[in-house]
Amino acid sequence: MSTNTASPFAGPRFWRVLIYTTLIVFACMYLLPLFVMLVTSFKSLAEIRQGDMLAFPQEWTTAPWASAWGSACIGLTCEGIKGYFSNSILITVPGVLLSTLLGAINGYVLTKWRFPGHRWVFGLMLFGCFIPFQVVLVPMSQVLGTLGIANTTPGLVLVHVTYGLGFTTLFFRNYYEAFPQELVRAAMIDGAGFFKMFFRIMLPSSGPIIVVTVIWQFTNIWNDFLFGASFSSGDTAPITVALNNLVNSSTGVKEYNVHMAAAMIAALPTLFVYVVAGRYFVRGLMAGSVKG
Repeated sequence: MSTNTASPFAGPRFWRVLIYTTLIVFACMYLLPLFVMLVTSFKSLAEIRQGDMLAFPQEWTTAPWASAWGSACIGLTCEGIKGYFSNSILITVPGVLLSTLLGAINGYVLTKWRFPGHRWVFGLMLFGCFIPFQVVLVPMSQVLGTLGIANTTPGLVLVHVTYGLGFTTLFFRNYYEAFPQELVRAAMIDGAGFFKMFFRIMLPSSGPIIVVTVIWQFTNIWNDFLFGASFSSGDTAPITVALNNLVNSSTGVKEYNVHMAAAMIAALPTLFVYVVAGRYFVRGLMAGSVKG
């Protein structure tokens, strides 16, 4: 007489536990550097030299954060990243707004106002998305010099808008491809012009893809280092360049707590954007992936 016992490895519960356990392990591995940065930024330099990197601070201190921001001095570090943080805001906000608006107009024109050669235009703009940053450094510097905006904040805004326009156009073009053509025709019959149709019909219905574009452009512009190091200097540099200068300016004694605090400050805006609007990012991508 035989008994039929179910294997503990055959049920869906076992595989669910295995999947979640694996995800938790990989998540901990991925977040470990962030944890080390965070706890190190609240330690004194003496404790960093003596203690374990993974251990919590024995005495919590916010002095490294104040020194990194520029409102206090620790050792050799007296110049913080406060002014460069403002530079990044002045670069990122106009760059995101302009590239998003121009990308929406381009996507609208390429889908609802077709003209001879519109596929070639879109193909060339799409090709620009795959051009490496290093290729455009020399021609872009010549353009900025000709316009007289080299080493300025407007110059960096122009660089990021120009380089990001291909991506924003791609996002909006794919999104508008799935937009009902009947609404556009009805608006045209009612006498709506080009901009009235865009601002009254197309743009108000573009919320999901606008979120995607804003998150994409904000992350790229805020975290950019190559363009900032190439087209800015001194007081016009963004926060990524200032963070690099802060780390490399320490001679002899490396103030790791200040460096970690500065890195955390530089990462806070992008972290905030993803926490607030991250759940809409995937929705917007899926909304723009119906046709392409």
